[in-house]
Amino acid sequence: METFTDLATAAYCPRKLYYRRRDDDRSPPDDVETVRELAFRYPELLAAGTDLTEEPIAVTPTQYRSNLGSARARLDCWERLVDPAGRDVLLEGKDCRGIAHKVLESPPRPVVVSAGRPPERGVWEPHSVRATAAAKALAWERETAVSRAVVEYPAHGEVRRLRLTTGRKAAYRRALRTVESLDGPPPRLDDETRCEPCEYRTECGARTRSLRSRLSL
Repeated sequence: METFTDLATAAYCPRKLYYRRRDDDRSPPDDVETVRELAFRYPELLAAGTDLTEEPIAVTPTQYRSNLGSARARLDCWERLVDPAGRDVLLEGKDCRGIAHKVLESPPRPVVVSAGRPPERGVWEPHSVRATAAAKALAWERETAVSRAVVEYPAHGEVRRLRLTTGRKAAYRRALRTVESLDGPPPRLDDETRCEPCEYRTECGARTRSLRSRLSL
């Protein structure tokens, strides 16, 4: 059965998934877990007496508390988010399985926690695919409809809700087909925004422009 992690990686770059499978390299680095832990400490991090200067946050302490405060004010699930019914819950669906970093109840919603930065609006496609996979698996286990999920970016204090729209479900199905059919190295993306930070860039052979070439444009 396919995993949430593989689906998200396929949505980012199928070739990267090929290398990860070949090297059996799918465990997150230690610093990722350190950042994810922030998602379980929001009340403490919001407290005025907490020193944020030593925390693994990616914005200033003032901006961080502003972002978290905005999330607390607008989210109807805030209390359930800071005290979730389940943490690191293994979900097994019809087509895929994996870990939901949090599971909220009444109504049931899976939560994906990302150590990266959020886009200006919404969530990145790999996170959307992973959250959709988790929602579908949760719905399969509970035998009930799950129409929403949450993606957290705790290093930035950002929390994004998402609906399982037709477009998100279609992206999930594309990723699932990609993972199921992967049988060799797929074509290179040659997408600078995705290839440049990839740990397999040199081995893959994807071409990215140097800083000098970008500045000369």
